[in-house]
Amino acid sequence: MSTPGPRVLVADDQELVRTGFRLILTSRGLDVVGEAADGAEAVDLARRLRPDVVLMDIRMPVLDGLEATRRILALGSTCRVIMLTTFDLDAYVYDALAAGASGFLLKDVTPAHLAAAVRLVDTGDALLAPSITRRLVESHAARTPVPRVPAVHRDLAVLTPREREVLGLVGRGLSNAELAARLTLSEATVKTHVARIFAKLALRDRAQAVVLAYETGLVSAGDPR
Repeated sequence: MSTPGPRVLVADDQELVRTGFRLILTSRGLDVVGEAADGAEAVDLARRLRPDVVLMDIRMPVLDGLEATRRILALGSTCRVIMLTTFDLDAYVYDALAAGASGFLLKDVTPAHLAAAVRLVDTGDALLAPSITRRLVESHAARTPVPRVPAVHRDLAVLTPREREVLGLVGRGLSNAELAARLTLSEATVKTHVARIFAKLALRDRAQAVVLAYETGLVSAGDPR
């Protein structure tokens, strides 16, 4: 018997968008358990319905998608949030990643990519490749020359020197395979280091790890890979 697909909540203030996403996902075997027209409703439905994945529009009335994401993840929910945006380098996406969102999709995403993205984040993976996350973070840093309050507050003192080195390389966009080659370690050992880093720093995925690496100064915009 096949494994049931993730349960999905769609949050967007445009009914046409919600309807389109629901039809796309249900036609591909995914269960859309609810639809929200604003961020406050999304938080309420996430609390009551406990979806596996939330598709969250950034710009919505009452409560925007960024704050709704923060509130949903603050509930201790294990659900994954995918941000929906019209612009691929929207500054809000950066803050959403820092808040714990697992990635973002453009609203003109293809039906096949949308369904695949939902299934991917449900497995615990970040939707963004580290290199794309790095480009997003660097673009945001370039637009924000004035020091800002860090979006991810973590103390790197809990890490060993090797773990700090690994986090720095993750921040530069290296995959586990590339990390293994750079450090002359097995990929299994690298995965263990990454898992320990995530546990010690309470990080949800690689996207948030990249944000942290930049905000703590472990990595700077323009650093070589």
